[in-house]
Amino acid sequence: MNNTDKIYNLAVAGVQQLIPYKAGKPIEELERELGLAQVIKLASNENPLGPGKKALAAIQAALPTVALYPDGSGFMLKQALAEKYAVDVSQITLGNGSNEILELVARAFLTPELEVVFSQHAFAVYPIVTQAVGATAVVAPALNYGHDLDAMLQAVTEKTRLVFIANPNNPTGTLLSQASLERFIRALPDTCVCVLDEAYFEFVSSIDSINSIDWLNKFPNLLITRTFSKAYGLAGLRMGYGLSSPQLADILNRVRQPFNNNALALVAAEAALTDDEHLQQTVTVNAQGMQQLTDGFKTLCLEWVPSAGNFVLVDLKQAGLPVYEALLRKGVIVRPVGVYELPNHLRISIGTKEENQVFLEALTDILVNV
Repeated sequence: MNNTDKIYNLAVAGVQQLIPYKAGKPIEELERELGLAQVIKLASNENPLGPGKKALAAIQAALPTVALYPDGSGFMLKQALAEKYAVDVSQITLGNGSNEILELVARAFLTPELEVVFSQHAFAVYPIVTQAVGATAVVAPALNYGHDLDAMLQAVTEKTRLVFIANPNNPTGTLLSQASLERFIRALPDTCVCVLDEAYFEFVSSIDSINSIDWLNKFPNLLITRTFSKAYGLAGLRMGYGLSSPQLADILNRVRQPFNNNALALVAAEAALTDDEHLQQTVTVNAQGMQQLTDGFKTLCLEWVPSAGNFVLVDLKQAGLPVYEALLRKGVIVRPVGVYELPNHLRISIGTKEENQVFLEALTDILVNV
C-alpha cells in the first residue's frame, strides 16, 4: 500500500467499503461522450413538465435576495406545509431533498451495534446511510417485487432501531395497502422508528389514497418523508421534508445543518404547494404516459411491474445493461437496475408523449436487431 492509499485506513469502517449512490446519467455528459445533439432523459423520475408557473415566479421574485442567507428555520414553508396537511410546525423537518431526511434519521438513531430492516429491491440510499454510520443492514426478501411486511416484521429484533419502507417503492413502483401498512407499524416495538418514504405519493390514484399523516398521532415512532423533486418538478433545487411527532422532529432538527435549504428552494416549494393546476396536469400526463409505455411493452411482448409512481420497471428477459448502453447510443437515457438485484430490468421514467415515443421506437429497433 502506498502512502496515498493509507488515507483510506483513516476513514471509519463503514465508509471504507461504501459504494456511493450513482445518479442517472446527465444529458450533458452523454452529449459530450457521443457527440449527440438531441438527448432525452427518462432515468431519474423527474417531472417532464418541469416546475409550475407559480414556482418559477417565486424564484424570479427571490433572485435579488440571494446574497443573503436563507431563513434557517424555513418558517414560511413550514407554515404552508402545516396548513396543507393539518399538522403543527413542530412536526416538520426540512431537508435538502427527502434524501437528507433519510441521512438525518440514520445519524440521529443508529450506532454500529444497531440494525436496520428494509426490503430487497428497495431504494439504494437505505443501505448507503446504514453502512455510512456502521450499522447492520438486514434485508428482507421481496414479495412480487415489493415489500413482504410479514418477513420484515420477523426480521425485527431488539437491535432494530430503524425500518425503511418506500411506498410506492422505487425502483419497482409497487404499492402497499393502507390497512396492511398500518398493521405493520402498529406491530413494531416502540424501540424502532419506522421511516415511511413517500417520495411518489402524489402519483397514487385517489382509489388507493394514502392517509399516512392520520397515523402520526397514533405512532410517535413514525417518520414520513416526502419531496418536491418529483411531482412538483423541483429536483434541481433539492427540497424535501419529514412529518413526524414533535419529539422525533426535534431530534432530527438537532442534527440538521443550518441553512440546509437555499432561499430559492424555500420560496419555490411554498409556491408549488398552491399550484393545484400544475400538479393535476402532472398527474394526468403521468397516467397517459404510463398507458403509452405499457401499451408499447405489450406490443413488444415484454412484461412490466404495475407501478403507482412516475416510472415503470420493464423486464427485458435478457441482460438489461447492453440494452441500456444501446439506448444511450440512440440518445435515450434510462436507468439500469442491476444494483437492485434486477439485472434483466430497466426502469423507465414517464416522459412527455413525444419522449415516450422516441424511447419506444429506439427500444423496438434495439430488440428487433439483437
